[in-house]
Amino acid sequence: MLRSRKRTAVSALAVLALLVTGAQASGIVEPAGQGYLDARAPVDRRVDDLLKRMTLEEKVGQMTQIRLGKLRGNCEWNPGPLREDCMKAVLEDAKVGSILSGGGDAPSPNTPRAWAELTNAVQKYALDHGRLRIPVIYGADGVHGHSNVLSATMFPHQIGLGATWDPQLLEKLGASTGRAMRATGVFWNFAPVSDIARDTRWGRYYETFSEDPLLAGSLAAANVRGQQGDPTDGTAKLTATAKHFAGYSEPFNGHDRAPAQLPIRYLQDTVLPAFQPQFDAGVGTVMINSGAVNGVPAHASKYLLTEQLRDRMGFRGVAVTDWEDIRFLVDRYHVAADYPEAIAMAVNAGVDMAMEPSDAAGFTAGLLAGVRGGAIPGKRIDQAVRRILKLKFELGLFEKPFVDAERADAIVNNADRPLARQAAAESAVLLRNEGVLPLSTGAGKLVVTGDAADSVPRQLGGWSVGWQGVPGSSPMPPAVTVLQGIKAAAPSTNVVSAPAQADAVAQAGDADAVVVVLGEDPGAEGDADTEEPALTAEQQGLVDAVRATGKPVVVVLLTGRPQVLGTVADAPALVAGWLPGSEGGSAIADVLFGAVNPSGKLPVSWPKSIGDQPFSYDQLRGANTAPASTYDPAFAFGHGLSYTTFTTSAPTLKSTEVRRDEQVKVSVTVANTGARDGTLVVPVYVHQPVSKVLTPEQRLVGFTRVALKAGEQRAVEVAFDVKRLAVTSGDMDGSGRPEVAKGGYEVVVGDGRARFTVR
Repeated sequence: MLRSRKRTAVSALAVLALLVTGAQASGIVEPAGQGYLDARAPVDRRVDDLLKRMTLEEKVGQMTQIRLGKLRGNCEWNPGPLREDCMKAVLEDAKVGSILSGGGDAPSPNTPRAWAELTNAVQKYALDHGRLRIPVIYGADGVHGHSNVLSATMFPHQIGLGATWDPQLLEKLGASTGRAMRATGVFWNFAPVSDIARDTRWGRYYETFSEDPLLAGSLAAANVRGQQGDPTDGTAKLTATAKHFAGYSEPFNGHDRAPAQLPIRYLQDTVLPAFQPQFDAGVGTVMINSGAVNGVPAHASKYLLTEQLRDRMGFRGVAVTDWEDIRFLVDRYHVAADYPEAIAMAVNAGVDMAMEPSDAAGFTAGLLAGVRGGAIPGKRIDQAVRRILKLKFELGLFEKPFVDAERADAIVNNADRPLARQAAAESAVLLRNEGVLPLSTGAGKLVVTGDAADSVPRQLGGWSVGWQGVPGSSPMPPAVTVLQGIKAAAPSTNVVSAPAQADAVAQAGDADAVVVVLGEDPGAEGDADTEEPALTAEQQGLVDAVRATGKPVVVVLLTGRPQVLGTVADAPALVAGWLPGSEGGSAIADVLFGAVNPSGKLPVSWPKSIGDQPFSYDQLRGANTAPASTYDPAFAFGHGLSYTTFTTSAPTLKSTEVRRDEQVKVSVTVANTGARDGTLVVPVYVHQPVSKVLTPEQRLVGFTRVALKAGEQRAVEVAFDVKRLAVTSGDMDGSGRPEVAKGGYEVVVGDGRARFTVR
């Protein structure tokens, strides 16, 4: 979400002692005759009953989301406590149904308890001053844990988690994030991201799971299941968000929110499939792409928001805009003459709720005018409000609108640190190893250098306490840096920190090895865009200088994207650690010293040149066979080394003839042929020898992770739906629907192939 650069802090209300707790906090006492407050009634019946009671003003208020800053301080951006007059304008006068904390929009002090007290206070005011006592739903961006909270555990960003190829882990991380957010009264998480990674210039690259739609969608769906699981702590449920629907991650010039040009065939066959698993998992909300696709802003596209999202893909939840995007239809895209026209365009296209951070009265007035003037059908308003109310009922907010603030600190502070360490270790990808790793923990000397060796902000990245990363004015979140992790892992080793290049070279003289940890400045969205996604000359010079000493050199890359490496590509050992979060230093040390055998596999392709944009393994085949014209990465999608060795047999199929509505079941035998225990990721691809429209050389259709003891052998099976092979039929206009072509295909696992026919 686009955020103002102004940093805000919230002071918790001194009057929070007036909040109901205990038995009062357990729910709302139902007034006589108010059937929608009967928790025993079916949700649809409750929605029908409440909708009939609502005025038009109350309905449009439910379609409005306002930022926290409008409720406190000077009712704009200045920090300060909640103010009754500010809350009256938003919650009572405009009847707003949702509040959000943008990146950095936190209470002061930024503690879990203060968050819980704040959200309770907002909720109490809304209920006390609402005629129908409809609870608000409070949202925030928990993109790698409850990452706005200073003391919360921050997990690796999605690009690192993509390297785990581990849906079970993603479900656990989702459950942990949901637990932390619910404890603070935040029941709407604007995550995870389903956009696919295509262009390393784009500042939000690190927020994606993968360049492959199947891998991205599988991990996102698992995370949704974890976030939206049934609570065991007595709170309401939480809804996750599928974002940003759709086509956001491949802007034409690589810059955030620049227009995209995506052929319909590419949109349907590659972009949209990454979202389908989240919809199938029951994700409650979807956030709309802030950009324009093929000349039409996403928020103004009925084709995208109704025909594709609803009719074809079956999404039934709430569609919300991103930050101020309806207004941007007027003053940035210029597709609407004024704000009321823009509101009508977006709502008629399929938007249910507007993230209108600053002007509740302006949005609700424009929406009311659109209905009363006939530009927006009343039934469209009822449809949107029905979805919003249904979400609130299904989450349990009518019964459990408050949280126990006294428990929040214990639930959130430093929670699940072992899980964070596991996630960061599984994220690490061993790109190159010329006999250097694992390092010895015995006595000796180890030099640690590089700009990210002892930097918490670089290790956490964007969306960490603040929008663009840890603000300079903020205390540092609790985290273990790589330098600290190495020292803890090798207490008998003389670990020398040498931040400057000259010191690193001098200290390397009598060292056993040098670890160089390189990163990039934290950032988000447009501020993190770059036209040169490469290691800097200074970073390459540091690695070159320590390599010239003749000592073994290990380079650890803590970056949010695969940076072009230059001369660093030839370092004896290369580890991609991504943005590993609070326990990143411990996890990287686990990998470097062999306590963890690396199992990460690249979820994206690592380009050789900054000119390789956009870039992915599934690019279509062409007539030009020059290396740079075909798929020619520095490290390929799925690459990742281990400290042991594996073999994989040729695949066999349960049936070599299948129908379009069936599954293909693939069996392989995998073996750990080395001396260490390890985990192998087994990707399954399909090659289509002949197709009427161009298809990639191979497409990922399934995968599994297999943990094997040294010397162990095991048979595994991976099944995939034939419908995953669908391609939009027809000519250049892309007017056909996706369908699976009949004919011959090949399953590809490693170097082995097995043929099958779709009939």
